[in-house]
Amino acid sequence: MRERFIVVSVIALLARITASAQDPSAWPDTFQARVQALALIQTLNADVLGSRSATAALERWCHDHQLADPATIVAALMRDVKKSATSEQREHLQVTEHDTVAFRHVQLRCGDRVLSEADNWYVPARLTAEMNRVLETTDTPFGRVVQSLEPYRSTFYARLLWSPLPDGWERGSTKLPVPTGRTLVIPAELFEHRAILYTRDHLPFSEVDEIYQRQILAFPPRR
Repeated sequence: MRERFIVVSVIALLARITASAQDPSAWPDTFQARVQALALIQTLNADVLGSRSATAALERWCHDHQLADPATIVAALMRDVKKSATSEQREHLQVTEHDTVAFRHVQLRCGDRVLSEADNWYVPARLTAEMNRVLETTDTPFGRVVQSLEPYRSTFYARLLWSPLPDGWERGSTKLPVPTGRTLVIPAELFEHRAILYTRDHLPFSEVDEIYQRQILAFPPRR
């Protein structure tokens, strides 16, 4: 009986090891992997900050890192989430309390991977009727819908929500993480942006709050 228990335990352990080895997105908890993760997070962070469209930046990321085929971003609309625009947001959008501000909460996905979650408050009166119809009835990303407005972004808030390395890691006085032999634990939320979207004529029409997710690292680190 004891021998049978040992055999079953060994088989279960081997299954776990095999499953871990077959997970291409598992990052080892090593200093080198942490440096790579931080570099990648900051690379996408900078790309979004410098882009006219977060959707376009995520689509490039999805394509370059082969997260899905085809590498197309879709916006999964979460209809059960409702948030009214605050007085500060209305001021950002240059509208009064009597103007309609619509709301949309989406998960931006590439294949089955959620790359970001976004709250979007927008002014329907500054979009075309067709744009409003598409936003209300489809999962088309906002950036793609309003592309003909030639929009640009003004980011007023950017925050790193997780760093794989401690503050001051590059200084000799800070203790570096040591390898644990386990998989690196990556939290769900990595960084956040808040931005105002403007038309080509510099008219604000949308405010977004975007939180970028750990699935942006869903590929193996370079060994």
